[in-house]
Amino acid sequence: MTGTKNGITYAEAGVDIDAGNALVERIKPAARRTNRPGVMAGLGGFGALFDLKAAGYRDPILVAATDGVGTKLRIAIDTGKVDTIGIDLVAMCVNDLVCQGAEPLFFLDYFATGKLEVEAAATIVEGIAAGCAASGCALIGGETAEMPGMYEAGDFDLAGFAVGAMERGAALPAGVAEGDVLLGLASDGVHSNGYSLVRKLVDVSGLGWDDACPWDEATSLGAALLAPTRLYVKPALAAIAAGGVHALAHITGGGLTENLPRVLPEGQGALVDLGEWALPPVFGWLAGIGGLDQAEMLKTFNAGIGMVLVVDPKSLKDVRQALESTGETVFQIGRVQAGEGVRTLGSLG
Repeated sequence: MTGTKNGITYAEAGVDIDAGNALVERIKPAARRTNRPGVMAGLGGFGALFDLKAAGYRDPILVAATDGVGTKLRIAIDTGKVDTIGIDLVAMCVNDLVCQGAEPLFFLDYFATGKLEVEAAATIVEGIAAGCAASGCALIGGETAEMPGMYEAGDFDLAGFAVGAMERGAALPAGVAEGDVLLGLASDGVHSNGYSLVRKLVDVSGLGWDDACPWDEATSLGAALLAPTRLYVKPALAAIAAGGVHALAHITGGGLTENLPRVLPEGQGALVDLGEWALPPVFGWLAGIGGLDQAEMLKTFNAGIGMVLVVDPKSLKDVRQALESTGETVFQIGRVQAGEGVRTLGSLG
């Protein structure tokens, strides 16, 4: 093209293609570490290829899940601690996926920012890769969007997309019946839900992210609240393989009272004994600062239980052994009963 009046470049408009290319090269080793059977082509192409037969499936059904990290990102941005937020992104997707009975196979991420800082972005994506590796799924693609004018300096957003598979006929929930046992798996803190309330409560407390954590003075408040979401994929798959698992519920936004009914058939509810596990200190602190009642806690936070399995009583011993052999802390928290919704006994504490 001729006759241009100036030499303004895309970089001068705020988008640095060279930085994007540098990021791709930087994260390729992390992505390669997540390779698993079935991966055919990964980063660099216009699309990524995956071979289901090579992954061992004969008659597969695909399952997909997508999610983000919510306003927990604000704490990561404000503290500059971005090394584990990618684990949260993966966990929010793959923990949902395994509730359908599916094995996560591959993951794609979307990272958007106003100005691409290669070092920070690479740290975030390396966290995503760590979450993928711990879940047995491959990081095979993604998108980095540099959008000047859309984000304030230092801000970014994340979204994740997970695809998994199961053999036809293996979908969950299935067979949930009155008398089934509820096994709760311990959470690693707040995980990735309720952070708009968390940030408001921290503001009310008068503390800053760098101040000593009230329930763990060995760390800062910001670092404690950034503890990543626990990855339940491998324990859940081991439990499913043991037999007798009728359903799984990932305890995310809506807490126990909203998520557990999602896996129960019409006419069946759950009885949950709140005295079967101890409320982790972070939740006690949040409740104290905000004067939160028990109902609000149970519908906002995981309250110490990050995943619930609905198990045939005859299979209880084998399922529990499978879970504990993978390092999970398991609580028998209740049972399925006739009715609707979740009824609770006792109190959190």
